[in-house]
Amino acid sequence: MYVVGLKGSPRKNGSTNFLLTGLLSLLEEKGAQTRVIDACSADIQPCREYKACEKSGFCPVSDDMEKDIYAQLRKADIIVAASPVFFFGMTAQLKALVDRCQVFWARKYRLKLKDPAFSIRKGFLLSAGGSHAPRLFDGLRLTARFFFDAVDAEYTGHLTYSNIENRKDIENNPAVEADLAGAAETLSKGLEKRTTVLFAGRENACRSQMAAALATYRAGGKIRALCAGLAPADKTNLLMVRSMADSGIDMAFRKPEAVETVIEHAYPDIVVAMDDTCSNLSLAGVREICWNLPPAPQTEGREIDELRDEIGNLVDELCRTIEESA
Repeated sequence: MYVVGLKGSPRKNGSTNFLLTGLLSLLEEKGAQTRVIDACSADIQPCREYKACEKSGFCPVSDDMEKDIYAQLRKADIIVAASPVFFFGMTAQLKALVDRCQVFWARKYRLKLKDPAFSIRKGFLLSAGGSHAPRLFDGLRLTARFFFDAVDAEYTGHLTYSNIENRKDIENNPAVEADLAGAAETLSKGLEKRTTVLFAGRENACRSQMAAALATYRAGGKIRALCAGLAPADKTNLLMVRSMADSGIDMAFRKPEAVETVIEHAYPDIVVAMDDTCSNLSLAGVREICWNLPPAPQTEGREIDELRDEIGNLVDELCRTIEESA
């Protein structure tokens, strides 16, 4: 599992940060790799409503989100948003991040693209507020619900606590420990016991990216599909992104990763090499498969679509084999 926590509180040791840290720690105990994005220190520019994203699928404001945040949200199996209540909503810093995710809404609803993890990604909300107003969290929950929908995450639930003035109030709340444990159990269910498959290529820019995306798209509930390269490129192959988009699958904001980095956090059960240059990774106890695929095309043409379809057939066969052996 890969879990991204969105920290919306400007306080370093606030109540919602206590909740976020606690939930992420429990998920780490279940084998999750976690990453926290601090919205308050990320210097995120607000949405200017140019609406250019509705045509291009990309935000023209600046590259602050594209440097890493968009990629992290796409990589995540679970997204946890944590914010105190400010005037019945989330903090301005986290709201800026949420608003800039309009690009995902545009790619989903205007460009009609599906993220490979659309059927498995989960979203969860954490919040605390000083008031005990009966509808204190209504606005926050509604914003979270639409945000999670935009980033292709099922709104799995929330933990919200009223009448919390400081960290001690939340630490001394007798229900919190059990609440967080229950949330960790709910979020990890169905994700922690999947077969982990690493699709390894040379640059992790085309073939292995397609293979991992197609495996996630078609069998994400049973396979945790990772991809990496022996010598990762600076960016993904645009021909691959376009070809996958032609089949309705969104590959924007992906970043090539190194094999060493990936296996440090997620040791695979199976390694699938794209060709024989990657077939001898020598990972102890790991089954190795070599597909002997042709090199990734470098020019426009039918070759990239044919490669995509060939990889799709191989992925289907691999999924059937894994299911039969389970």
